[in-house]
Amino acid sequence: MDTNPYLEKICQTPHARKLNLKLVNAGERSITLKLPYSKEIIGDSVNNYIHGGAVSTAIDTACGAAIFQLQNNLRALATLDLRVDHIRPAAPGTDINIFAECYHLTHTIAFVRATAFTDDIGAPTATAVGSFIRSNKQFPVS
Repeated sequence: MDTNPYLEKICQTPHARKLNLKLVNAGERSITLKLPYSKEIIGDSVNNYIHGGAVSTAIDTACGAAIFQLQNNLRALATLDLRVDHIRPAAPGTDINIFAECYHLTHTIAFVRATAFTDDIGAPTATAVGSFIRSNKQFPVS
């Protein structure tokens, strides 16, 4: 796995720590994170499905990490627009993987696509497209 030192920083945000996000794989312009199943992030207590907000937060984090991969620095980002289509819930007890790819980078804007899935990326639980503004400041980390 080809990782750079910036990837560890993305999981230092409070939301990423709460979700216990894990790095699965990294490429030049892409990233795969795992959102482990946890009773703390259940949104539907009848069916034990992970809350859509947790999935959306994991997608947003993966998108940021993909941008860090491509820009190869910790230039700060802010989400401008992130459209998430929740297609179906993951089966109870199942971890969710999020693959995100930064497909275009300008001096000020980054464009990203993402797919959340359990075992098969071809059968997604959610898909997303987003744009992020790129700052001239460094990403704040603890």
